[in-house]
Amino acid sequence: MISESLSGKRLAITGSTGFLGTALVERLLRGVPDCELVLLVRPTRRNSAERRVEREIFRNEAFDALRSQWGDDFAETCDRRVSVVSGDVTNDGLGLSEQDRELFTSCDIVIHSAATVSFDSPLDSSIEINLLGPNRIIQLLNDANVTPHLVAVSTCYVAGNRRGAANEELLAGTPFQVNVDWRQEVEAARRTRADLDARSRIPEQLDSFRKGAREELGAAGLPMLAAKTEQLREAWVNDQMVEAGRSRATSLGWPDVYTYSKALGETALVELHGDVPISIVRPSIIESAWSEPSPGWIRGFRMAEPLIVSFAKGELNTFPGYPEGIIDVIPVDMVASTIIAVAAKGPKPDPEVFQVASGSTNPLQFKKLLNTAMEWFREHPVYDAKGHPTASTEWKYAGSSGLEEQLHRVVKAFDLAAKVINRLPIRGENSFTSKFAERRQNLDQIKGYVDIYGAYGKCEAVYGIQRTLSLWESLPPEDQAQFGFDPRIIDWHHYITEVHLPTVVIQARIKTTPDKRTGPSRSERLRSAVLDEDRHFAAFDLENTLIASNVVESYAWLATRRLNPKQRFEFTLRTLSETPGLWRRDKRDRTDFLRYFYQRYKGAPLGQLEADAAEMLSDLILIKSFPAGLRRVRAHRAAGHRTVLITGALDIAVEPLRPLFDHIIAARIDRKDGKLTGEMLDVPPTGEVRAQLMVDWAEQNGLDPSQGVAYADSASDLPMLEAVGYPVAVNPETRLVTIAEKRGWLTEDWPKTAGAPKPLLPMGQRPKLLTTNEGAR
Repeated sequence: MISESLSGKRLAITGSTGFLGTALVERLLRGVPDCELVLLVRPTRRNSAERRVEREIFRNEAFDALRSQWGDDFAETCDRRVSVVSGDVTNDGLGLSEQDRELFTSCDIVIHSAATVSFDSPLDSSIEINLLGPNRIIQLLNDANVTPHLVAVSTCYVAGNRRGAANEELLAGTPFQVNVDWRQEVEAARRTRADLDARSRIPEQLDSFRKGAREELGAAGLPMLAAKTEQLREAWVNDQMVEAGRSRATSLGWPDVYTYSKALGETALVELHGDVPISIVRPSIIESAWSEPSPGWIRGFRMAEPLIVSFAKGELNTFPGYPEGIIDVIPVDMVASTIIAVAAKGPKPDPEVFQVASGSTNPLQFKKLLNTAMEWFREHPVYDAKGHPTASTEWKYAGSSGLEEQLHRVVKAFDLAAKVINRLPIRGENSFTSKFAERRQNLDQIKGYVDIYGAYGKCEAVYGIQRTLSLWESLPPEDQAQFGFDPRIIDWHHYITEVHLPTVVIQARIKTTPDKRTGPSRSERLRSAVLDEDRHFAAFDLENTLIASNVVESYAWLATRRLNPKQRFEFTLRTLSETPGLWRRDKRDRTDFLRYFYQRYKGAPLGQLEADAAEMLSDLILIKSFPAGLRRVRAHRAAGHRTVLITGALDIAVEPLRPLFDHIIAARIDRKDGKLTGEMLDVPPTGEVRAQLMVDWAEQNGLDPSQGVAYADSASDLPMLEAVGYPVAVNPETRLVTIAEKRGWLTEDWPKTAGAPKPLLPMGQRPKLLTTNEGAR
């Protein structure tokens, strides 16, 4: 029996935090009570290996049955039976400490399931993990002079895009072998990374990255633009490595870099294993559980889910596949049970291959999967954000009709449109720009699905499982009942409709019933969070956040207050003619714009400006205000939060707003002999300077920025928004709409005061004394 064969054995597992790895850990702990597990886990910057095991494995719902069975002893039993070693298969020696190396090499069985399973990983990442990972384990075991049974998890798709029977054989000597030197492939992948990194640093490329950063963030400030430029450079290198992996794989007959690197990994493993006995387990497409640990259990999206969800939402109804084509799917519990049975059986002198697949004995055709899914979604339609059901459509099979080229053209058109839209003065979450950004993101996903999964939809290889079935039939009835892996028992209609799809809609968080929600919406929850009494302060931008006005309009009001009609007309023409140049300067650098524009105040009498500013409060600011914004300031004050106004507007102009705020940070112009000089006293509070001034003020007052709220409208305000724990995008410009949606920030659309006048330029109401004197003349 399996449990008896593995009783008292110590098993090492790599990749335990993944989908298959978690299933393996659960099945071994529950099905083999006397075995001990050693989990090799890569630590992250935030979590140690032990912490990752606790959070990502033992807290998973896969362990609900064990938690119920062991009760209060769950944590103690896990601690006793499971050891965690900190390491990484991308490092020589797995990066193990001496103590952890001794523990790992003391294991009787090593199950290697760690892999990058993404079909579009960078070339070198796939090489380092999928090809060299098994090699490094073999090297470690050989160096320690130990010979545990190594069970290596590969994939059926190492057979590539070839047609016909793909049996349980090593690749060498079969029609599926490709004669390439895996060592040269490793060197070439590393050299490609170095070459691309060098190319990314040439002046022309760096200029394009800087331009891209400015197009995305606008005048966000030099540090943020520099960071974004470097981010774009690294992303470019990564994207080029992804394309290099895809190109190299398809040139050799594999659908993607995952299968290419796995095939080379098998070849290298067979060559280097030495005295270490090995077995290779090749699953097909691993999907949700048939029965264990519970029907439908799954972690994250696998291959089929993105396609099903896109279809259900009405985003995709065409796919480059064949209706009679076989989609070879196997439930994760059958894969885990096969691996455990292979480990319990023990190795033979020569490497053995076990394939876990359904296509040769219980095939699921694309038309069966898609027709069944269509029927299910007709009965359980997906409801959109407005509570309307998505219309169900018939699936179309594109074959090789050029769907990829069609999608490429549409994406290119969207990119051109996005450049135009980003330059338009459009604001607000509910504007069409928000819907455009969402549609563009969906299009990217759909194109990615077609690019990545298209080859699998056309795959015509049939994976034999004779050796796996022989192993199954050799098991006693007790093992067959506990460790089931016979794919012939799967009722596909039941699996799709009763097991898989109900789980998919939960994982995708899509609604298949009319919205009967009585609780708060996401926006309401975020709004409640920003007004929670635990928040420390609220920082507000002014222009387009609290008022629909700007420094040009404030200047126009103040400058025209004492002009006669003819002078006002001339002032208006002159200012409007300058507007395009001012707008370009503002978009290029907000700080430079303010320094330039505020020179117009040179010689203005301070006392007169202060008096006029008090009048401007009622005549311009309140008329141009967003009432909801002013109410929000008062709501924060009522909640006990400190409030601060941070603006590039002139301090004199915003002084009348002081009753609303505990502190005001504004632009200041030097004074001399009772007049303004036109020269700035400080660096204007914009971009990163604004963020730093806010943080400094908070810390001086014993306030925690992580408990702060910030309201702003522009991508240039990103440093301030990112400096607090609760950013809010108000009437956001196009760039900020996209950023806020990606980051899950609260977005507010605050309307202007109803009935407010809309002149080309606001004119200051002339003092009554001047009006009377002119009338007398």
